[in-house]
Amino acid sequence: MRLLTSVVAALVGQALSQDAPSFPFPTSCSGVAAPRYAYTVDSGWQVTKIASGLRQPRTIIFDPLGHMLVLQASSGISVHTFGPDGCINSTKTLYQNSGLNHGLSLTADGKTLYASSQTTAWSWTYDPAALTLTNQKTVVSGIGQGIHSTRTILVSPKNPNLIIISVGSNSNWDNPTIDPKVGRAIVKVFDVSKAPANGYSFNSQGTVLGYGLRNEVALAFDPNGHVWGAENSGDDFRRTVNGQSTDIHIDNPAEELNYLGDPAAPLANNWFGYPTCFTVWEPSNFRDNTALKTGSQFVVSPNSTFNDASCEGKSVPPRLSFPAHMAPITNGFDSKGENLYITFHGSWDRQPAQGYFVAEVPFQKNADGLYEPVAPPDSKTGYKNIIGAQNPGGCNSPSLTMSSCWRLAGLSWDPTGERLFISSDNQAQGEIFVLKKKA
Repeated sequence: MRLLTSVVAALVGQALSQDAPSFPFPTSCSGVAAPRYAYTVDSGWQVTKIASGLRQPRTIIFDPLGHMLVLQASSGISVHTFGPDGCINSTKTLYQNSGLNHGLSLTADGKTLYASSQTTAWSWTYDPAALTLTNQKTVVSGIGQGIHSTRTILVSPKNPNLIIISVGSNSNWDNPTIDPKVGRAIVKVFDVSKAPANGYSFNSQGTVLGYGLRNEVALAFDPNGHVWGAENSGDDFRRTVNGQSTDIHIDNPAEELNYLGDPAAPLANNWFGYPTCFTVWEPSNFRDNTALKTGSQFVVSPNSTFNDASCEGKSVPPRLSFPAHMAPITNGFDSKGENLYITFHGSWDRQPAQGYFVAEVPFQKNADGLYEPVAPPDSKTGYKNIIGAQNPGGCNSPSLTMSSCWRLAGLSWDPTGERLFISSDNQAQGEIFVLKKKA
């Protein structure tokens, strides 16, 4: 028995040390329903739907053996294997918990899985060969509740003892979050190797990676292991100057792409503006301040004590901006860090609606070894749509889980870096698609 156990362990270890299997790109998958909603795809990409009938597939990740793990919101975690045709050939429920709604991450060695509910983050020992979870532990608890209920959790690829957790604001205007001790509108770092037996308390422990982040759902590590976040900014804004109020909410404030830095060495100045300083997308709405441009910071009600210029030097501005209300959900770099991909869930409070697509943001590595977008911070063209709803302006989304269009959420490259997987978590039908660049 000992010999057999040793042989099995050796084989599993050998499998994990090898490259993940590469599968062909499927042109169709048997038994998978046709796409529920019409979309268009860039001419340089090909796409196939590989899964249907899932329950709000919110997050997609891959283990080292090429198996796909999916967090299905309000349901649990499933794992899916692939056949030689590149289609899914088996599905298994790993863990059931109706409290799970977004966060899912795996260490690079494939041995430790993390997931989160609105209030708690857990870890498990994961076996990618047996497809099992054991040894559940609470790593962080006491996370506050509010209108933003998702808790993004990611484990650092460079420092697997470090996890980051994002918590959004409690309301559209969550003024107490100007103090990071409140524990909202914030991203924090926790060293799980030093976690107390019952886990960390979110508000009072951990290290602040960035705060003043209204709802930094989309988080990703660049090839250096540094964090980039895409932020869901505010709703229903009116600009009030000298008692005169103007509706600016259709095109402002911008959604943001923020550089949060190295989780092992957080930035000294890490306040990103919320709930005071926001970002301009359409400067023509600000007739009282013609100096503002796309990417500039502004305050909603400037006065003699604090105005637009006051944000400079106090708030860290975004590195790039996106149109208002598009709701970024997931970020992911390609293997070389040449592009960042972002799913935009789509707007609910803008007419005509916008979003509902996957953006490709070109990146470059600078002489100092750091990565950044190719486009300057004031650009309106620093990204392109690679796949999106056919008629986004006509999309009607009365809630986070209901829409007349798909609602793009999860995004992940497979371990070979060849195939990009995206999900729609529309409650009418949860779908997963695979994309690949044409040769």
